[in-house]
Amino acid sequence: MEKEKKSVALLSVVGAFFLTIFKLVVGLLTGSLGILSEALHSTLDFIAAIITYFSVRISDKPADENHHYGHGKIENLSALIETVLLLVTCVWIIYEATHRLVTGKTLIEVNAWSYIVVVTSIIIDFSRSRALSRVAKKYNSQALEADALHFSTDIWSSAVVLVGLICAHFGLFVADSIAALVVAMIVIYISYRLGKRSIEVLLDKVPSGTFGKVELVLQTIPEITRFHNLRIRASGPYTFVDVNIHVQPSLTIEEAHEISHKVEAEIRKIITRCEIHIHEEPEERVTN
Repeated sequence: MEKEKKSVALLSVVGAFFLTIFKLVVGLLTGSLGILSEALHSTLDFIAAIITYFSVRISDKPADENHHYGHGKIENLSALIETVLLLVTCVWIIYEATHRLVTGKTLIEVNAWSYIVVVTSIIIDFSRSRALSRVAKKYNSQALEADALHFSTDIWSSAVVLVGLICAHFGLFVADSIAALVVAMIVIYISYRLGKRSIEVLLDKVPSGTFGKVELVLQTIPEITRFHNLRIRASGPYTFVDVNIHVQPSLTIEEAHEISHKVEAEIRKIITRCEIHIHEEPEERVTN
């Protein structure tokens, strides 16, 4: 499991490095702000990919004496750092694009390499976003999921730059700066989504829809007379569930323990990579 996660994360690092160098060279040669903005974006992609690679290496380490709940939140912290890097990208893109539009310095050179670098970027981003998404879903990894979402959005931003280059080829040079602004808007939107999810997990917000599913499981087990103090939180690829259940006071310790095992098994059917803590209590007898 850990080997597959590290492998796909490392592949993402290699792809980001190649695209960064390729876009930077072509962007400087052509003067295209659209391509240069993509080069800067890819630079931060490269940094983010490195952070993701190390985060998935650390997040699967087991709990120790200083980290009783494991190291899973390193993935969420990684995704938050990636959000900050993306926002830094937007500041430069918006400033430079606005400056060119105001001053009228929008003339760029469009050649075959301009198209090659953008099309290559789209192909690579499509391949690695699919690979990252597949492994992220398989192992419930938010860090890999963030990278997959990031690179799938890069496909659309590269497509916008491609449209800008085509327009510039026909003399509409202002389209390149406008394309760069559109890229910035896309990046801001993705930054918001990634940042929001990361902060929610770091603040121990209940994962969306999970609480209701666990409640339903507890309600459908006949041996449980009632339950309370249900608490759920996420940490990287893991979900932690704590709950108090009430059972008939006539049951033996072994029988109550078997009910707990049954509850755990049912919860694991709907939540993968889940740590569950159940406290059994005897139901109070009703006296007249």
